[in-house]
Amino acid sequence: MISQFLFCLLTILLCLINPLLVIQVNAQSQRIKIPTSSITKEAQEVCPPPALSRFQRHTVAPGETIKTIAQHYNLISSTLLAFNRVLQQGRVAVGTEIVIPPYNGMAVKVPIGKTWKNVAENYNIRADTLYEVNGCPETPNQQTPEIVFLPGVNWSPQGKIPPKISSLTGYPLPSEARVILGYGWLLHPIKNKVVFHSGLDLIANSGTSVFSVGEGIVAFAGKQSNYGNLVVINHAAGKQTRYAHLDSIKVKTGQKVLQTELLGTVGQTGEPDFEEAHLHFEIRYNSPLGWVAENPNSYIEVIFQ
Repeated sequence: MISQFLFCLLTILLCLINPLLVIQVNAQSQRIKIPTSSITKEAQEVCPPPALSRFQRHTVAPGETIKTIAQHYNLISSTLLAFNRVLQQGRVAVGTEIVIPPYNGMAVKVPIGKTWKNVAENYNIRADTLYEVNGCPETPNQQTPEIVFLPGVNWSPQGKIPPKISSLTGYPLPSEARVILGYGWLLHPIKNKVVFHSGLDLIANSGTSVFSVGEGIVAFAGKQSNYGNLVVINHAAGKQTRYAHLDSIKVKTGQKVLQTELLGTVGQTGEPDFEEAHLHFEIRYNSPLGWVAENPNSYIEVIFQ
């Protein structure tokens, strides 16, 4: 009895000295385990499910057309045509069931041995965007899946990608300008490190007029951190253009502008990459990932062909 009493007293004293002993004993006796479900769920939410797994089905109702169905799902007609061969005849029969992709784009079969980088370069898409839209497979730098979804790429009946210039046929400056910093991943000549540049830096004298490259609505006109004085224009078919480092702004938010309309003048506001005056020009498209930058070179090359 005395020995049992001394053992209990010793246990109580130890617990008072280090309360963690009680927690450790209880954890071991109850076999406490850290739940992994929340961790797994968090990891899965880093990337959305693959676009090809998120299709909806739609049954054509009386009075509907390809255009009205596309508008209902915030898509363009060519996206529906790309995934529904039955619509490619130009008629929509009532009762026909079609598939609806989550956003604009098309799917392609990837040749054996090609990588995400190969596909991205071929279709002028950022590799990281292509990877995320397709669900972030475990081996992004190795062989791609057999079929991938290409966000923002338009389908055409001839199987070719139509010119991206459809609604953006203007040039942002009075004449063709020298590109001092291009689009994409590159070694910055001043910072001496690899950076992603989301547009083109076009050399022009301060005060040079800056024009809209297409008809649209001014979504923003004012100061915006590194951009300095910035004008953002939303165009048809989910396109957007940005004009940054302006000296002056000549338009207001909400204003409708036409192609070649004066937006402002070239300057050096914000935090430009170079001391030399230039226009920072971007073209973006709307996606569930936000306004994603695309290469303006393909637009400009068509303009000066």
